[in-house]
Amino acid sequence: MGMYPRRQVLGAAAGVAAAAALPLTSATAAHASEPPTEHAGPWAPVPDPVPVPLDSLYDNDGIDTASARGGDFDGSGYTFPGEELPTGRVEVDGVPFVFPTSNAGAKDNVVALGQRVELPQGRYLSAVFLTAGSYGNASGKATVHYTDGSTTTATLGGSDWYSAGGSLSVPYRYGPDGTKDEHRVGIGTSEVWLDPQRDAVAITLPVTNPAQANKASLHVFALSLQPAAQGRALALRGARSTNSLLDSSGAQSIEATVVNAGTVAVLAADGVSVRVEVPGARTVEAARVRRLDPGEQARVRVGIRNRAGTAPGAARDGSVTVTGRGAQVASQTSRLTLGVADYQPTEASLSGHQAPYWFQGAKFGIFIHWGVYSVPAWSPVGKQYAEWYWNHMQDPGNAVFAYHREKYGEDFAYDDFIPMFTAKRFDPRAWVELFRDAGAEYHVLTSKHHEGFALWDTKVSDRSSVKMGPKRDLVRELFDASRRYTPELHRGLYFSMPEWFNPDNPWMGHAPRNPYTLEPVPYTGYTAGKDYVKDYQAAQMRELIHGYDPEVIWCDIGGANDSLHVLADYFNHAKNRARPIEVSVNDRAGIAFHDFTTPEYTTYDNTVVAKWESSRGLDPFSYGYNQATPDDAYMTTEAVVRSLVDIVSKNGNFLLDIGPRADGTIPEIMQTRLRETGRWLRTNGEAIYDTTYWSRMAELGEDLRFTVRPDEAFYIHSLAKPSAKLTVEAPIPIRSGDKVTMLGHGRPLAWTLSNGALVIDVPEAARKAGQHAWVFKVHWRA
Repeated sequence: MGMYPRRQVLGAAAGVAAAAALPLTSATAAHASEPPTEHAGPWAPVPDPVPVPLDSLYDNDGIDTASARGGDFDGSGYTFPGEELPTGRVEVDGVPFVFPTSNAGAKDNVVALGQRVELPQGRYLSAVFLTAGSYGNASGKATVHYTDGSTTTATLGGSDWYSAGGSLSVPYRYGPDGTKDEHRVGIGTSEVWLDPQRDAVAITLPVTNPAQANKASLHVFALSLQPAAQGRALALRGARSTNSLLDSSGAQSIEATVVNAGTVAVLAADGVSVRVEVPGARTVEAARVRRLDPGEQARVRVGIRNRAGTAPGAARDGSVTVTGRGAQVASQTSRLTLGVADYQPTEASLSGHQAPYWFQGAKFGIFIHWGVYSVPAWSPVGKQYAEWYWNHMQDPGNAVFAYHREKYGEDFAYDDFIPMFTAKRFDPRAWVELFRDAGAEYHVLTSKHHEGFALWDTKVSDRSSVKMGPKRDLVRELFDASRRYTPELHRGLYFSMPEWFNPDNPWMGHAPRNPYTLEPVPYTGYTAGKDYVKDYQAAQMRELIHGYDPEVIWCDIGGANDSLHVLADYFNHAKNRARPIEVSVNDRAGIAFHDFTTPEYTTYDNTVVAKWESSRGLDPFSYGYNQATPDDAYMTTEAVVRSLVDIVSKNGNFLLDIGPRADGTIPEIMQTRLRETGRWLRTNGEAIYDTTYWSRMAELGEDLRFTVRPDEAFYIHSLAKPSAKLTVEAPIPIRSGDKVTMLGHGRPLAWTLSNGALVIDVPEAARKAGQHAWVFKVHWRA
């Protein structure tokens, strides 16, 4: 893994479209507070979103241009580049905003310190903010104030502008001296729910930190309110074509977001469906919306197929239309790409790719860090990555420098560990069956870490497990066992883009040397004189793509690369196979494009709409095996489950890492944790797999999280053992006739609504039946 994750994760854009479909109106009290009139038809018109000017509150200048300097977004003198950001009307994540204009010296964002934002009095479903965090993710409680003196609260957050990317994303930032820091930074959306039964008048922002170095601050750039319509009302947002295929029919997926903008729940009897009308293609699988409460959103997928004569990749203007109760409810015209043409080695072409639906639904994967570093397997516990042993050896100030000298001697080179990496007890069938029993749906093995030692039969170099050490193709053995014994699992490979000490392009600036004498030492198995990127890195990636068919390529570090060509090859190989597969790549291939982002040893405070995956080891810090770590320092099963629930509730996947020993055995404590997690998932997995985040909120307080199985059920996860009554002070989508149970208990539980809160009776038998996290299911009546 990267040593400094925040500074080595390479972000990318999710795309921003002009706000043509939903016109913006000025924020006037008359517009917002005027009660919606009854509509003659079955559906009421949806009021336009209402932008709320924040100019009077702006207290931070976070956007500069090359010619107009003076801003300081984060307290260290860095700023967004105004040349790359929009001004005025813009649509982000399907929501229209008015983005601040960047003028020299002008303030353009609010640092959240408890300011009160006055709203045009009215009844709203939600307030959507454009936000970013500086020096980390930042969040806190926002308070909504109503005319009757009551309040509601919800989390308002912003992802770190430097590591998360964000939906409104730009390719660089300006440094304090005005130079470009070529690293993508971004702004995202964060939504706060409002009670549409009460007139709102203000929102108090959370209290975070002033913008200064090494303190997390929440920045707010813009705010848009969605007024509630009276009665039944649906809005359509963000209709777009994708290159993804539906599992059920294999048809191309057109995505759109349906918003219940009214005060009445949408039910199956309303017959709501979404179709696409476009010249050159036809709808073969309409999307259905069978349950959607006021203020909620549903991301839907419509399947289309090209008609005869329409070439894959043809662009056409088409309409995505919502119908219900025999009437058209909403429609949006969009430029659609019909069919999936071969990918070209350009950012524009690759940007049509996205994380496949299997990956979005899988939620839980197993990471495996295994290599030569598994032989010494040592670092100070909880302090640094054990798999970085060779690099740590180079630093006289690092504990590994002294440890290696004392244990192995100054003349024992790192490559002398290679014969000790035997894999003699490696049982690939046992590995994959353990992953299956853990409840994981995919696994990702380190095919090559920064040490440059390949675990497959590479023809590019002799520095591999086939030519040295185990004399076995470990990737092939694992993949063959997985396909034979656990075919339901998806298979992925980690690949380090650079190598620390490869003489042709050493990431650390020098070829291998004795850290104590600084004398050169061999790079075992190395053949000199290659173009590192084209003849070595790209060639090895293509060996993995064409020889092993990984469904995930999990790159690390970035740096020099030929990723545009390699990934175009990867995507074309996957889709043009006799039996096509859907594949995915992360954000560390050294280019802006990615399918998902990869924060390490962390989570977010709120939903991140762009797909993400959090990874961490069972070890308190390391991914590779650390023999110094005692069993009681590993994650508990409760911690694993709580992390999984928290991450999934915010639209993430959890990639949990294990570090096998050099002989191929997986430490017993790791096996135990995985099997215990699997037992929890066998009972509660329906609230994890193939679910989506709740559009109203991800969490409530420290202990409550939410997930949704669209059109079927709503899940409340209690991370703490509940008392006799579980009170949920949130707009839970429940109505008369719905049933509530606790997974693992089964019997219906009594529930009531009291002052807008859901109160569930939890008998002692139910409390005893659960462990780690207690999951309550709201069974939606058709």
